[in-house]
Amino acid sequence: MKGPLMPMRLLRFPALAALASLAASLPAAAAAPESAASRITRVTVYPGEAVVERAAPVAAGARRVVFECLPAKLDEQSLTASASAAVRVGEISVQTLPREQAAACASPLQERIRELQDKIAAADAEKEALDLSAEYLKAVIKAVQAAPDGGERAPANAITASAITATAEALRKSGQDNALRALQLDRRKEDLQRQLKPLLAESRRLGGSRVTTVTVTLAAEKAGEARLSYQVRGPGWQPGYRAALDPAGPGVKLERLALVAQDTGEDWQDVALTLSTGQPGRATQAELPRPWTLDISQPELERARSASFSGRSYSIAAAPAVMSQEASAEEADSAPEMPRFEVETTDRAYATEFRAPQRITVPASGERVTLTLGSVTVPARLITRAAPAVEEAAYLIAEITPPDGIWPAGPMQLTRDGALVGSGRLDFSLPAPIALSFGPDEQVSVKAEAAQDRSGTAGFMGSKGERKTRRAFSVQNRRKTPIELQVIDAAPVSKNERITVQSAYTPKPADTAFLKQPGLILWQQSLAAGATASFSAEHTIQWPKDAQIDERQ
Repeated sequence: MKGPLMPMRLLRFPALAALASLAASLPAAAAAPESAASRITRVTVYPGEAVVERAAPVAAGARRVVFECLPAKLDEQSLTASASAAVRVGEISVQTLPREQAAACASPLQERIRELQDKIAAADAEKEALDLSAEYLKAVIKAVQAAPDGGERAPANAITASAITATAEALRKSGQDNALRALQLDRRKEDLQRQLKPLLAESRRLGGSRVTTVTVTLAAEKAGEARLSYQVRGPGWQPGYRAALDPAGPGVKLERLALVAQDTGEDWQDVALTLSTGQPGRATQAELPRPWTLDISQPELERARSASFSGRSYSIAAAPAVMSQEASAEEADSAPEMPRFEVETTDRAYATEFRAPQRITVPASGERVTLTLGSVTVPARLITRAAPAVEEAAYLIAEITPPDGIWPAGPMQLTRDGALVGSGRLDFSLPAPIALSFGPDEQVSVKAEAAQDRSGTAGFMGSKGERKTRRAFSVQNRRKTPIELQVIDAAPVSKNERITVQSAYTPKPADTAFLKQPGLILWQQSLAAGATASFSAEHTIQWPKDAQIDERQ
């Protein structure tokens, strides 16, 4: 009787009823602002690190906001919270726990996994039903075979002899349909299992991870928005380039590419993405040289006594190795290309930033996404370069200087006249100008004559061995326009004062230490259309007759 009487008592006291209704509504109103769902609004990616910015709505009167399902490897010291003008921010608390213990962080994969598992179970159930049907058909076939024949008596449920033909046809049709349906079920199950396998692998990866929950204390006079920023290690991007040469154009078109990937455990879904060449993970202070001291070495005995007296040994720990950008770029060489987008480039004093004009999605599965970061056309000096002693071919070279901004070293694809000619590496840390090779020039003919060597003796009473070598080359420009020609050859360089080398060149070379390498000879001249140029080098080498020359080339 107590249950039915309680509403009547509340109706007799309207004030009590109103208080009860208000008390029942207070917990729900207080809980709502505490569990606002957050979303990622912006991500700034550096090589090996990222800064993630999240935002969550805040109701009026809210006292805290919870940011759930954050990566466990975020840097807690980097956590910063802010809010709109009507919301004051207080202290920040952090909790890290296994993902399976966080109900709000359940992977959306689980629903898809259960759906596929249910479909597989349904296929198995239908297959079992077909098996039962097949068993029944076998029993009927046995009954038909046991029909009266030769005086034998058939079972009570056997088919009569007059219906055997029709029954056999029906059994055949049913058996054929069952076999075909069983085959279809097997193939469907294989397809479902193929879809399920990668989802289970991803679920195991996420299930074994941990997540972080950040709670920010608030004082919200009005409704607004709370923002949380944090750094997380692991994500990164690698640069790549495309260099396009149009011999009739103004220069070389350099196109920036970026390969972005992350496996933090949280998907970057439709975020404002910024890539930066800055490296916040590097040391902020350069290492100073160690003092350089000189002293007289102690005798071995005194050193041994000193070691036994101290009883201890000390060693200097080596600095941790840092992965080079070159190694990362080589891994990216085989990465698949993804959709590309134009971005806004900002050259700052110490870094270059690239902002995508539209929102980008980078999943947490480690999938690589390639972006186009814009392009610039740089002036180029076109050169036809040949090394006849190595190869009778000429190659088209474009010398460029670094454009404005920061260009990290990375792999590069080279195209000429719209066709891919090969790949290389762009590294503006090398001395300028940078030479980009755009493949062979088939309209320039290069010929190398056979080397002429003569050996003998020289000096007083033939005390010295002597060898004379002559090399000659010719280059013909079969183009309709003049070219700037470079011919490169190697001359012998003595590393011992007992070996002397005398060289004579025709014509006189422009440099005898090309690229600052002694003995690398450079001839350089303009070659008119249809013209032919000849080059020769003669070297006389002398050494003591009783010595043997170690020659390497």
